[in-house]
Amino acid sequence: MNNGHPDGPLCAFAPLPNLPVNLIGLADCNNFFCSCERVFRPDLRSRPVVVLSNNDGCVVARSNESKALGIKMGDVYYQVRDVLEREGVAVFSSNYTLYGDMSRRVMSLLSKYAPRIDIYSIDEAFLDFTGMGTPEEILEYARRMARHVSQGTGIPISVGIAATKTLAKIASKFAKKYPAYQSVCMIDTDEKRLKALQLFDIADVWGVGRRYVKRLNAAGVNTAYDFTLKPSDWVMRNFTVVGLRTWKELRGESCISTEELPRKKSICTSRSFPDSGINRLGDLEEAVANFASQCARKLREQRTACQALTVFAYTSRFRPDLPQDYIYANCHLPTATACLTEIVGAAVEAIRRNWKSEAYRYKKAGVIAWNICRDDSIQLSLFDPRDREKMFNLQRAIDVVNLRNGHNAVRAAVQGYSKTWHLKTEHLSRQFTTNMGQIIEITT
Repeated sequence: MNNGHPDGPLCAFAPLPNLPVNLIGLADCNNFFCSCERVFRPDLRSRPVVVLSNNDGCVVARSNESKALGIKMGDVYYQVRDVLEREGVAVFSSNYTLYGDMSRRVMSLLSKYAPRIDIYSIDEAFLDFTGMGTPEEILEYARRMARHVSQGTGIPISVGIAATKTLAKIASKFAKKYPAYQSVCMIDTDEKRLKALQLFDIADVWGVGRRYVKRLNAAGVNTAYDFTLKPSDWVMRNFTVVGLRTWKELRGESCISTEELPRKKSICTSRSFPDSGINRLGDLEEAVANFASQCARKLREQRTACQALTVFAYTSRFRPDLPQDYIYANCHLPTATACLTEIVGAAVEAIRRNWKSEAYRYKKAGVIAWNICRDDSIQLSLFDPRDREKMFNLQRAIDVVNLRNGHNAVRAAVQGYSKTWHLKTEHLSRQFTTNMGQIIEITT
């Protein structure tokens, strides 16, 4: 069977006997950002589409048509602008409000199809299909799920199904690549597993970091299959326990639980400011407060807390004609927290302590949350002056209100509503699903 088989390289192998099996599914939205833009623009269904990063800097998402034109991930926008215009590519600024809401709708529909769903990223979720029938029944069930999500949201998804999460990720890639799979690829036999691993580049395996690829290639490991042939002690010696788990998962042994999915060791929210930057303390405070708020929200989403923050701001090194400055301040919190008011307060206070004058025009600023721990493993202090229970209840109430009424409906006062530091978004689409003033219009 060759890699270009029209029916997909795994279609020739027979499924397992008709017995209930333990299978994990990964639902992955196809070209998610581009697909979100196309939902409300039917005229773009067959046109190439790209989505740009913050401040319209570079390409961060491409439709299949854009990939075929040779547009690469990370291409700087001003360098490829002429190509995009010549080829009629639809260009959009990142519309995170729209993407977040569409993700919520996709995940809501997926949750109806499995007793347990674990959201891994904005466009991916693991589903537990254990004991839900034979492989053939689960395969057809997953295809109905994919059709339902696509019909209900307009977002096409691909589903990979296998005995482990790592194999499910691989299967989802095959589901995207080969239309004959009808959006769902299942690796349910050892023959399929081996064939899939032989066709899969080791650099694309979930859990294999970029810094390890050269070392693996030097050791003769070019495919996922090559990796599984290595002895376990070699894997442990070169890639520690994390690599060993990936090795076991590729061999069909499920050993990565949901609780062990990687949590970020640090969380950074930063942004470059448009034009020549900002030089007013109030504007910088407001920007930093919003960055700190996002860090706090991300901490709560992954059920963690942080005990240290780094706040930074710097001027443009490409403008030697302007005064240069760099703010870099660390602040340690007495107790690990994910509370909005505590984290925002600490970040803003750090900026105020290090502010110099309006002579400096800061081009970029950000907040890094680090020294992160699980929120159920926080070491409390006997002399903590804060009422932690009261803060927890207040934060929970804020989160409930924001979930119901939209992100940042309730915010810290210092976050403000200024537009002076916001992103450059010359190609921003409407917030069709969250802003009543921007809902889709139908004219006759």
